Amino acid sequence: MQVLIVKTSSIGDVLHTLPALTDAARAMPGIRFDWVVEENFAQIPTWHPAVRRVIPVAIRRWRKNWFGAAVRQERCDFKRQLQRERYDAVIDAQGLMKSAALVTRVAYGEKHGLDCKSAREPFASWFYRRRHDVSKQQHAIERIRQLFAASLGYPLPATPGDYAIAGHFPPQPGDEAYLVFLHATTRPGKHWPEGHWRALIQLAGDAGYRIKLPWGAEHERLRAHRLAEGFNAAEVLPPLTLALVASQLAGATVVVSVDTGLSHLGAALDRPNLTLYGPTDPGLIGGYGRHQQELRAEDGSMESLAAEYVWRTLQLMLPSRE
Repeated sequence: MQVLIVKTSSIGDVLHTLPALTDAARAMPGIRFDWVVEENFAQIPTWHPAVRRVIPVAIRRWRKNWFGAAVRQERCDFKRQLQRERYDAVIDAQGLMKSAALVTRVAYGEKHGLDCKSAREPFASWFYRRRHDVSKQQHAIERIRQLFAASLGYPLPATPGDYAIAGHFPPQPGDEAYLVFLHATTRPGKHWPEGHWRALIQLAGDAGYRIKLPWGAEHERLRAHRLAEGFNAAEVLPPLTLALVASQLAGATVVVSVDTGLSHLGAALDRPNLTLYGPTDPGLIGGYGRHQQELRAEDGSMESLAAEYVWRTLQLMLPSRE
């Protein structure tokens, strides 16, 4: 059975889809998936053993010059690649108009998606032949697992979801114990103050741990250098692909993160992960999996989460070094 998944972005949403593939592969041996995903996240689906082909799309970039000659050609090439095959099922796990109208609508195969009460954008359901009722009052991963089970006709497993990618990134032998601090996020209200990060680096370094600081954009690189300044224990990592970031996370003793997509990558790799939340309610989109803990600022302000409080919680997650 060949199934097309439409889940284009963002990094956390793409990772949240992986356990549903694992469910389907266990329930229906031989099933294979093609996956339409934004070009920046195209590495992620390749890590799952049930994915046969990844079809990159660039809606975010195309929007900047939708009718330009180069973009028109890219859109035509994408449509041609998408329509190379007629699928047994097309599952739109995004539930947005952009995914439904620009991707799902033109794919060949019976189209499944959330009904108007379940989708984030109700009008998206117009583009599906089979519409499924999935409660919003559950974690995003459970919603997608339920959607896949309903679309493909197998019973929803009662066991927790399995991302099935941790084995893709075996820990590197011989590396001393280190922590990864994921300090970068998008919205200003989700940032933990730099002074707090530096205080945590001091505490972790005094306890004998190395700290690795990844970054993506230039302003994140500058922040990482500010955080590491003066600390021998802190290392600002070089520019890394998503796969190389995953390798660093896979070897970490514990990950400390703010509300960011890479935090979900740590969870998918089964790493102990302490996530700091301010204005975001982690109930429906928080870290999913084993060894996931969270601290939430009671007043919604990240500044109120003191470094000493975070360190005390983090210490409980660290293995004994005796």
